[in-house]
Amino acid sequence: MLELLRRGEIEVKGRMPWSSNGTFLVHVCLDDEETAAIYKPHRGERPLWDYPSGLYRREVAVYLVSEFLGWGLVPETVLRDDGPFGPGSLQRFVPAHFEEHYFTMLERPELHEALRTIGLFDLVINNGDRKSGHCLLGEDGRIWAIDHGLCLHEEPKLRTVIWDFAGQPVPAERLDDVGRLAAAPPSVLDGLLAPDEIDALRARAAAVLRRPVFPMVTSGRAYPWPLV
Repeated sequence: MLELLRRGEIEVKGRMPWSSNGTFLVHVCLDDEETAAIYKPHRGERPLWDYPSGLYRREVAVYLVSEFLGWGLVPETVLRDDGPFGPGSLQRFVPAHFEEHYFTMLERPELHEALRTIGLFDLVINNGDRKSGHCLLGEDGRIWAIDHGLCLHEEPKLRTVIWDFAGQPVPAERLDDVGRLAAAPPSVLDGLLAPDEIDALRARAAAVLRRPVFPMVTSGRAYPWPLV
């Protein structure tokens, strides 16, 4: 899949609705392999006062952090310098039950373990925009996390709908993974993030180890808008 995304020919099918930035559904083909994917070009980004230009790099960086942790939360995501609208990120499209989202999945206790893992992941990556619809219940039965352009800032930016586990211990079986990140973030993040952002990622992982408890809500600004 990574090779297909990195080298495949990209054909734009259309723009995704309800996206604040330019986000496109594309078809990617390489020899006899093909997939649908989500393309986020740099040119389509709306300038933000608190995040530097190049949010597409953060999409790739978050995927790499997920893979380094071994959690497999984020669909395969790569950089493409030769996209139809210029450089951007390319992420495998997840066939999903799109009527489902975080709030509906929360009603199913058997999914809580996966949702807790996403909540912990958001603490580590400092997710500034975890809407309910950014959690997908795939047709494969897995819960996938998408839309990570507003992550990995060096300043605290956590805004999420996942507050239902506040005050509870984080999953103990995930702490060794977090410890590896605290010890040495992957070198592949160099060039995608600023050195201060990589240092902050390491510091957040270390903070989870010191106090492995989901934080409490401190203000209304802790929630994104819209919620879904």
